[in-house]
Amino acid sequence: MANVVEMTIEKIDEVKSRLGRTLGASMRLRDLIRQVRAARTAAEERAVVERESANIREAFRDEDSKYKCRNMAKLLYIHMLGYPAHFGQMECMKLVGTKEKKFTDIRIGYLGAMLLLDERSEVHLLVTNCLKSHLTESDQFVSGLALCTLGSICSNDMCYDLVGEVEKLLKTSNNAYVKKKAALCAFRIIRKVPDLIERFLACSRAVLNEKNHGVLVAGITLVTEMCRLSDDVRTYFKKMVPNLVRILKNLLMSGYSPEHDVSGISDPFLQIKILKLLRFLGRDDVKATEEMNDILAQVATNTETSKNVGNAIQYETVLTIMEIKSESGLRVLAVNSLGRFLLNPDKNIRYVALNTLLRTVNIDFNAVQRHRTTIVECLKDPDISIRRRAMELSFALMNKTNITLMAKELLLFLETADPEFKAECSSKMYIATERFSPNAKWHLETMINVLKVAGNYVPDEVVSCMIQHISATEELRSVAVAELYKAMQGDVTNAQPLLQIAFWCIGEFGEIFSSEFIDGERVSESDVIDAYEHVLTGCVLTVPTKEFGLTSLAKLADRLESQTDRIHALIRQYSAHMNLELQQRSVEFGVILNSDNLKHGLLERMPPIAHNSLNAAAAPIAEDENLLGDVTAEGGEQKQASSNENKEVDLLDGLFSSGAASSPPAPTSMNPTDDILGLFGSTNNTQQSSKPPTGNGMGGLEDLLGGLSFGGSSEPTQSSPIHSTSTTVAPKDSDDILSQFFGPQSNGKRGTIAVNEKGIEMQLFVDESFSTGQALVRLVVSNNNPAPVENFSIQAAVTKAYQIELMPANGSKLDAFGNSTITQVAKIRQINSAQSLRMRLKISYNIQGSQATIQADVNDFPGI
Repeated sequence: MANVVEMTIEKIDEVKSRLGRTLGASMRLRDLIRQVRAARTAAEERAVVERESANIREAFRDEDSKYKCRNMAKLLYIHMLGYPAHFGQMECMKLVGTKEKKFTDIRIGYLGAMLLLDERSEVHLLVTNCLKSHLTESDQFVSGLALCTLGSICSNDMCYDLVGEVEKLLKTSNNAYVKKKAALCAFRIIRKVPDLIERFLACSRAVLNEKNHGVLVAGITLVTEMCRLSDDVRTYFKKMVPNLVRILKNLLMSGYSPEHDVSGISDPFLQIKILKLLRFLGRDDVKATEEMNDILAQVATNTETSKNVGNAIQYETVLTIMEIKSESGLRVLAVNSLGRFLLNPDKNIRYVALNTLLRTVNIDFNAVQRHRTTIVECLKDPDISIRRRAMELSFALMNKTNITLMAKELLLFLETADPEFKAECSSKMYIATERFSPNAKWHLETMINVLKVAGNYVPDEVVSCMIQHISATEELRSVAVAELYKAMQGDVTNAQPLLQIAFWCIGEFGEIFSSEFIDGERVSESDVIDAYEHVLTGCVLTVPTKEFGLTSLAKLADRLESQTDRIHALIRQYSAHMNLELQQRSVEFGVILNSDNLKHGLLERMPPIAHNSLNAAAAPIAEDENLLGDVTAEGGEQKQASSNENKEVDLLDGLFSSGAASSPPAPTSMNPTDDILGLFGSTNNTQQSSKPPTGNGMGGLEDLLGGLSFGGSSEPTQSSPIHSTSTTVAPKDSDDILSQFFGPQSNGKRGTIAVNEKGIEMQLFVDESFSTGQALVRLVVSNNNPAPVENFSIQAAVTKAYQIELMPANGSKLDAFGNSTITQVAKIRQINSAQSLRMRLKISYNIQGSQATIQADVNDFPGI
């Protein structure tokens, strides 16, 4: 029966619509929506929209039409569907400036202006006069519409023209509705034009004393944005901390208020806004922190967490406690609140707790450590996001006392983990076990288990690091050969990184089989080759694994002389392989093995590889460096400077000045006795821009190429290719041929490549030399990565005979593939000429959501 009634009503509406169109009336918005929804194909929908757009355009030509609002509403609906509606821009202005001043016309006109206008449209400038007149209207709703429109579409010029009216409303208006809208409009204005912050300082401070909660929320939003944009403003508003504490206390102590109560909590929106502002004001300020400690403790203990409203307030309280210099007891209380979140059945709350603990682990390591059991349990959660955060937090909690227990839990997690976890988890396991393992044997056995479980998802960098570790640790070689030989006996098709390590170790130290027992039994040379035959012929292997196997067999031919014929036969099987690299290796090894003069010299044991713990294995988790970094919080492990680092500091003491400069507006101040290593840390990964490589174990090849300067690392490892940072680059312009040989050119000046690493290229040009009293060095940076770069910043320091000052850069974002550049100028003053100029650069940026840093030394300043 109900369906029949609905169908009857629809038919009546359709008849009315047709009759109205016949009599010259406009189609109603509801009828247009019904027709669009009834369209069965995109073509039918386009036909309906195009027909109605034509009717609306025709109706706009009639100045006396009484259906202007209806037509504009339909046009806005068409615009929301994604169809062109630009022809309605002028009609918006006509509705806003109507002589009758009908509220319905003004409302639809401003709504259309907010949707259809932007800074690029010429009509945009015409709305300024209408806004100016409506901002002074006595009708609060008209003023509110004008404020909303100004906040939505304001341009720089419009902000400067109308800031006085907004400031006046914020100061003098007695209407809470208008004052709230004015505060939010001021928030949009200062975000658009930060130079106008000073216009709102006094009035925004007065807004914080308002009684109306809506005005308070808007005012605190405005003040928070001002503090975010300016440190001076933040200092100015620190005097208001007692007022904010009083407001928050009144909210906690107030009784039931139906107007503001949400799930038994008085105005949680205002409480959260106040907590966010306190977080800004208490940062790095002991006095402000002391004033808010008590109220934060009250909020953390008295807020009911049975509902999401209470959880939201608790979360903001925890963030505030952790960000300010609060007492240790208060931090423990905050971490315990997060621990309770971990037990919440709501997945979102558990995720938030893990994410926050991950951010706070370096602040109070021991407090987070108490919840380790609960965190480990989250590794078994069915939600993939929670498992990822739990894994990252588990690695952050590792230290020398719990490494064995945590490694067992993570191995269990790795057995059932999704493939996307295994590469990252195996990399982090290597770093953690290398750093905290109780002994070398445990480290080896644990990593072999990781390689077995993670299988083919283990990154190549971990394989390289394991090989380096075994090569550099003499007492580990026999154990490694035995364990890896046993691992070869199983199914290694899905554990080829493990097989690659086994091939390398057995080939390098194969003579160990003649003197060692494995599981109480001596392994004969024939058994070793049997294992190779089984793996190379009976398993599906990748090309890199076969390459490892061929090289290992060639090495064994020099160590297991009784099996030379079998080894020759195995190697010859690949002499006609379809892969060129395998074929070439097979033929070349065959020639070498048949030459007694060459064989022993080429296939002898390699010297121990210098183990580098800061190699490419850290790359997959560069953004989590702080998680496995040294903990400096109370009760945590304090960072110990190694003797090598101390020697490095002594060696370079006096070389660099304290004149380290960073990108404004965050200048770096240093003690005059500090050297540059105190600013940028260890120089293990520092890239020399023009220093030629030194000895690298290449023997005669080093002597042959010793006169050439490649500018790369002097100690390349097996796992990482040598990254060249030559001072010449290919020209970006086809007519700039000379830059191939003489470096980059700019305005006739020769430059140099200061940095060319991780896809970031920095060119250095000397615009003015010391002959003018002060040198000007221009740094031009481009991003050659396939992903854009954000939050780009540069820090620089020079030798003590000079002083450096970095001017503000012209931006902080770099488009992908070198489509944009950032230019920054450095002013360098020469104090004395006792030392030559050297500069150390530290570059920080975000790419694909992760933080990255680059360090480089520059010694070449052409024309300075």
